[in-house]
Amino acid sequence: MLRRGVVLSSEFPVRLAKPTDAKRLREIAAQSFSRFMGFFAVHSLLSEKGNVFVSEAHGTVVGFAKLIEFNVGIERFGCILWIAVHPDFRRKGVASILTNASIHQLKGDGVKAVFASTQRRNIGAQNVLYQIGFRRVGFVDLWRIFKGRVFQFYRDIWLAPGEVVLMHD
Repeated sequence: MLRRGVVLSSEFPVRLAKPTDAKRLREIAAQSFSRFMGFFAVHSLLSEKGNVFVSEAHGTVVGFAKLIEFNVGIERFGCILWIAVHPDFRRKGVASILTNASIHQLKGDGVKAVFASTQRRNIGAQNVLYQIGFRRVGFVDLWRIFKGRVFQFYRDIWLAPGEVVLMHD
């Protein structure tokens, strides 16, 4: 459930997605991801697992973030699976607002750390995440955290080839 105080911007307020947002989520996914990745994004967005935050401008959804929580062993973690912003609203802080709201929600739920992944060549997304306090973690770092359960972690966050993993702890 979205906690009070999560709305970090009056220009682009954040709320939980509603079923009536599905068409707009599909549109933004189609404009943000390849057809292949967009299929998985939409499937994830419309699934019942996790939460979807949306950001609005003038009552219209302009971006989204899909959040999940998962356990590896006895530890609870969070992940921002997908973030996308409509092309007309990029470079206006929407992704940062959604990311901050996501971190606030997940950490408020008691997760130990929040993960995100993005395509290795998506420097813009990586820069947004770095500015918010994420750091890139490689296999060795993840092995230190998860030991032999590192592959369970990769499965839980839907890691795709060509992606890098970032962590906010």
